[in-house]
Amino acid sequence: MSANPRRALVVIDVQNEYVSGDLPIEFPPIETSLANVGRAMDAARAAGVPVVVVQNVAPADSPLFARGSVGAELHPVVASRERDHYVEKSLPSAFTGTDLKAWLAERGIDTLTVAGYMTHNCDASTVFEATHAGLAVEFLVDATGSVPYANEVGTASAEDIHRAFSVVMHTRFAAVVTTDAWLAAVKAGVPLARDNIYASNQRARANRVPA
Repeated sequence: MSANPRRALVVIDVQNEYVSGDLPIEFPPIETSLANVGRAMDAARAAGVPVVVVQNVAPADSPLFARGSVGAELHPVVASRERDHYVEKSLPSAFTGTDLKAWLAERGIDTLTVAGYMTHNCDASTVFEATHAGLAVEFLVDATGSVPYANEVGTASAEDIHRAFSVVMHTRFAAVVTTDAWLAAVKAGVPLARDNIYASNQRARANRVPA
């Protein structure tokens, strides 16, 4: 973790599909996360932190994010703001099949701040890959979000998924913080710390209520 982090804000897949389309974000409330995405982008611009906008595009016959569809378009909160780099992707991680890693390396970026959607899919994939690439990672917990799932394995609410992935990421992969905490860290030019697996597990075991 760098004492003077060289950050880049990566805004992942803030597209109409998640707001007014067929995959609406449910937790945190979409109004909250969209507002915080905008705040983060504005603060990054003011602080000289480069902003990368990522857009997921699927084949034209896909039920979600179909190329050329309204759902695949960037939401106005992101589309109306300036960016330093644009990445189009078709797989969850913003690194896979893109120039993102090289672009960050060319600029000496050592800390990646992740906002956008979805917490458990494209965000998590990007966070994991960034960690494996040796980058420090920050995850803006209230500028991201999840949807609920139900399949043959079981069901999970959007809140449960968002919380579980956020807890897991903070144990090893990213400093999971609010947008307000991140804004303060950017202003101060200081890093944000994640937790670790051992300490997180020890706390959970200590807090367990005996049967």
